[in-house]
Formats: sequence, structure tokens, C-alpha cells
Amino acid sequence: MRIVEHCIIPDWPAPKQVRSLQTTRLGGGSVAPYDSLNLGSHVGDVPLAVARNRMLLNTILPSEPVWLEQVHGTTVANADMADCQVQADACIARQRGVVCVVMTADCLPVLLCDQEGSVVGAAHAGWKGLAAGIVEATVQAMDVPPKNLMAWLGPAIGQKSFEVGDEVRDAFLQSNPQATAAFIPGDAGRWFADIYGLARLRLAAIGIEEIYGGGLCTFQNSERFFSYRRDGVTGRMGTFIWIE
Repeated sequence: MRIVEHCIIPDWPAPKQVRSLQTTRLGGGSVAPYDSLNLGSHVGDVPLAVARNRMLLNTILPSEPVWLEQVHGTTVANADMADCQVQADACIARQRGVVCVVMTADCLPVLLCDQEGSVVGAAHAGWKGLAAGIVEATVQAMDVPPKNLMAWLGPAIGQKSFEVGDEVRDAFLQSNPQATAAFIPGDAGRWFADIYGLARLRLAAIGIEEIYGGGLCTFQNSERFFSYRRDGVTGRMGTFIWIE
């Protein structure tokens, strides 16, 4: 089974030593509703199936990734010193061969690296974490000037499928009034949120100009992506980055 055939290789001008990878729901061994490459051990899938799915990545990755226990917060782990199952929603690495990963199924995965390829990061940016500052916290932990960083935005729920309430819109407008452009009015006080647009605003506000990716909707493409909002019980995809 050649898992790499089902993965997405991020299209961004990262330095040649920076490697990145986005899995889809395809290429694994889990059965419905986790079919088939579920990487999440916390969603009710058979543990052995998850372990086997993760083992398939051994042919691609240089080491066991630092798997996070994600809680929609703003804690950033240092993967160079961390063991697996750290409670955090982002991680960074400077050492070669250390693999950062975040898991998603509608939330936005954000990859970051500097122009020299000396530090990389991955952030799990659901709306709560994005509004609370997970991207800014990751950039701060990378400890390089934001103008020297670039970002790649992975598959996430698209605006047409992401209906939210006033509390979500208010959470973003409190920190940046320009965020109003990322919300389209729905019915009865509801809004359709553009999580890609919101992430780009946050990245630009801290000085990151090179932003790539975006536009792959997890909700709409059921054959290729897991989506929690669409299916409820479902698997998780992984977004990986490391320095070779």
C-alpha cells in the first residue's frame, strides 16, 4: 500500500530542507466511519487500526511524529524536547528529523517555516484557537522575525459550509475590525465564516506576507477528506512538517 499516492504535498516555496505532507482520508486500513487513513486515537476507532495507519507513515517520515493532545488552546510544544501526547495545539522544531504534526477534520492546519529553513512549526487553528491567538503563539515560539516566515494553509471547512453564531464573529472582531469581511450574513443572526480569510488576516497582522494554500474544503469533499461537522463520528487527517 503506497500511502504517498493519496497524500498532498504542500505547494509553497519552502527551503529544500523543509519537508511537509498532508494526509487525506485515503490509503489506510480503518473501516467506516473512520475509513480509511484515520490517524486520531481519540475518536473511537480501533486502536490497532490507528497504530497500523500511523505505521504506514514510517516509509515517508524520518521519525515518529510528536503527536499532540489538542484542546483548542494556545499552548505551543517544543517538539525537539517533547514526547508524544503533549497537551498543546501547535509545535515547533529546529532539529533535523524531528516531525511536527497537527490533526484536523474541518479545523485549519497551518504550517510555518523561515526563509533559511532553520525552524518549522505546525498549528491546529480551529476558530477558538485562531481567535485566541494560536498562530501568534506559534510564531512567537519560533523566535524569528515574522517577515522571514512563510505559511501554508491546509484543508479546512469552506465558507459555504461553515455556519456560525454571533459569538464566533464577535470573537474575531474584538481583535480586528477588518475580520467583518470574512463573514457573510445567514439567517436569524447566523454567519458563514471564512476561516482561510480569518487566518490570512491574523498572519498578515503580525507581518507574514508569504501565505500559500487554502481553498480545499473538507466538508464538501467527502471522498477525500474527513469532516467532523459533516459526519460527527469520523477520523482525523495529519499535517506534517520537518527539517530534513
